[in-house]
Amino acid sequence: MKSITVQQLRDRVDVPLIDVREIDEFAAGHVPGAVNIPMSVLGGRLDELPDGAFDVICAVGGRSGRVVEALEARGYDATNVDGGTNDWIASGFPVER
Repeated sequence: MKSITVQQLRDRVDVPLIDVREIDEFAAGHVPGAVNIPMSVLGGRLDELPDGAFDVICAVGGRSGRVVEALEARGYDATNVDGGTNDWIASGFPVER
């Protein structure tokens, strides 16, 4: 499984970011530009995933890691964000609400 740090995520350009946390978690604060598709409903929303490479984030990296593994098995080019949104916030990076 491919993975990146939040520092690497901050420097990425033109790579879509999918946040797989639940709606209330996402609303409380997320990485700017992230699109919320909760893990609990992702199976029914695969048609909303970007074409090409994209990153996947959750709170700390566990859920997003499981999602990336499942998506890779289906042929998607997905990368996990280690440390997740919690690490992003702890690093002092901007957050959207």
